[in-house]
Amino acid sequence: MGGPAEPHEPRGEGAGRSRDDDENFGYNDPAFDEDPDRARRRPYSDGPGFNPDAGYSPDAGYSDDAGYARDRYDDGVDEYEAPIFTEEELEGLGPEGGGGGPRRVLPLEDEPTTLVARYLFPTERYRGEWKRHWIHLTTPLGIGAGATLLLGYLAGFLTRQNINGLVTVAVLIWLGVISWVAWKVFDWYFDRFILTNKRVMVVNGIITRRVAMMPLLRVTDMKYEQSALGRMLSYGTFVLESAGQDQALREVKHLPNPNELYLRVVEEMYEPQAVEARLGKDSDGDDA
Repeated sequence: MGGPAEPHEPRGEGAGRSRDDDENFGYNDPAFDEDPDRARRRPYSDGPGFNPDAGYSPDAGYSDDAGYARDRYDDGVDEYEAPIFTEEELEGLGPEGGGGGPRRVLPLEDEPTTLVARYLFPTERYRGEWKRHWIHLTTPLGIGAGATLLLGYLAGFLTRQNINGLVTVAVLIWLGVISWVAWKVFDWYFDRFILTNKRVMVVNGIITRRVAMMPLLRVTDMKYEQSALGRMLSYGTFVLESAGQDQALREVKHLPNPNELYLRVVEEMYEPQAVEARLGKDSDGDDA
């Protein structure tokens, strides 16, 4: 058997080093100098993958004049300043102005009339009462005026014809029509829509009194309707919906100032504490 193999002489400097330890491996290897696919196949690229000038820039993304200004929030130097409005800009927005804001609820009497007081129980707080709009009387007043003109002309014609019996009949018919008109006027005067902190009521009738009421807690929906003439003359029809099937009070026609009345009823339904506080403050101011 032969002796141990003689060590081979290194072919060049660094020939015994691993390729992973050769910092020049893959960069200056002559085997790849003339290969057209060198750039694709070499294990390491010339660039590190991130460029110092790419991706993020000190001047990109945020600007002192865009979005949020930096100096506004630095140590609270520049605090928020409330806008300043001139008197001309605020003109018409006050409670007595003519602007487009919400209208104030008109003040009402503190005490109910004797006609209404008898229908209120002691623990109930009175909020107001309203007569129907005068438009409610247009039909009877129109009939009375038409009957006066027609029967007056007929009575004059019969008098010229010397038919006294028919003249008496025409006068009696006219008196009957006028009495009916007067009845309607009195019935309108005693017809009241009443609001308390517990319920809404309608009381009407001269000889036979009718009282219809609905508790505010049972009102599930409420609306008012206004025709073109109603908007001109400020009257409307209220429609109240209740959870029950049988409703003694559902539709109330020809109520005056429907928007103001609507606000008052809705406030009484949803903000009774605010109503009590406002009325208490007003009473204290009056006492002062």
